[in-house]
Amino acid sequence: MSCKAPSWRRLLAQIHRDETGAVSMETVLLIGVIALPILIFLYKWGWPAIKNYFIEKAGETGITVQPGN
Repeated sequence: MSCKAPSWRRLLAQIHRDETGAVSMETVLLIGVIALPILIFLYKWGWPAIKNYFIEKAGETGITVQPGN
């Protein structure tokens, strides 16, 4: 008695056939399309400022942190 896990293709096809599943997939994709540019922006411009802040505060407490890339 073997229980085979459904493949991603079959799972997505099954969800897409169902109207509520299709709406859910569209919602997830829309959230991803909105979130991805925000995450890229934070990684490119926000992260260096955050990293430098923590390195500076660690230095004030006496912790030595080697700045990396």
